[in-house]
Amino acid sequence: MNKYYTRACNFYYGFEAKSLIKRKLALKLCGKNDIAFDKVEIFHRSKNNIKSSIIHFKKIKSLKPLLKKKINKDIKKITAKRKNFLKGVNFLNPLIMGILNLTPDSFSDGGKFNKKGKSLKHINNMIKNGADIIDVGGESTRPGSITVDSEKEWKRVEYIIKKFKKKYKKTLLSIDTRKSDVMVKSLNYKADIINDVSGFNYDKSSIKKLKNKKVTKVIHHMLGTPSTMQTNPRYKNVLLDIYDFFEEKINKFNNKNILIDPGIGFGKTLKHNLTLISKISLFHSLGFPVLIGTSRKRFINQISGANDSTYRIGGTIASVLFLLSQGIQIFRVHDVNEIKQSILVFKKILFTSKN
Repeated sequence: MNKYYTRACNFYYGFEAKSLIKRKLALKLCGKNDIAFDKVEIFHRSKNNIKSSIIHFKKIKSLKPLLKKKINKDIKKITAKRKNFLKGVNFLNPLIMGILNLTPDSFSDGGKFNKKGKSLKHINNMIKNGADIIDVGGESTRPGSITVDSEKEWKRVEYIIKKFKKKYKKTLLSIDTRKSDVMVKSLNYKADIINDVSGFNYDKSSIKKLKNKKVTKVIHHMLGTPSTMQTNPRYKNVLLDIYDFFEEKINKFNNKNILIDPGIGFGKTLKHNLTLISKISLFHSLGFPVLIGTSRKRFINQISGANDSTYRIGGTIASVLFLLSQGIQIFRVHDVNEIKQSILVFKKILFTSKN
């Protein structure tokens, strides 16, 4: 094995970014004028070793021909504006995916919104507070959870899925499921996004059924299954292993209408999660929008000691704002109002103010 990977780094923001881009001293990140970078970290993975080095983008031309060709190919993907394949969406602006769990046992809000009236009220509130997407799930995939059969899962989400597009025409609908029959039923009611936390590994027929559909697919990484994923998860290199996983899955879907999600907390230790978050810009070289869910996750508790998942909003906001500074496009969250407010304030301070 002899492979190279490219991560954008050393970022600039707002007027400084625009000025550097205009003077060709920095490059756009994902087509954005208000985030720029002027260095790249190049990872070299061989059979028994992984090395990395950081160079200025203008030094790429001095690399050996084959390596230069590979890095320039990655740079083209890193700098390109993401295609707007979701209706009404512009990936130049951060998007919020609000979570609606219709389960009795989800880790943070299980059972809270199961009644029809409460679920609709919660959707209304999330949209009012700034959610662009609503992600509806009928099966808990928290660590240690037990698989629910597809019939029971569909019964949990059926009412909302059938009603959603009639009531919320301008809001995108995402179905959080691992089962192809739930996916197909949801598509019959105009679901916009299929969000499979197994990365389309659980139900082997799902890729075949979705391959030629225009629906957007979230390729999410998970090591193992919900019941086993947190039992001593191991990687050769968590960052590069997950990158390789994405490359393989993207090819199976013919490179169309894809979002990628590294799966924070899904078969990862605290160290794994922090590595993925801190080096998240590596995934821009795949050329697709990145979705990430850090909301109320256990790694926040491991750092702060706040045990109740409802008390992790501070850690959630901190992670979202860091990820925003790395060019991440979509944030899957429970607390839509707080996240929307924090993004607006952060952008106003960092992206629009002159020194």
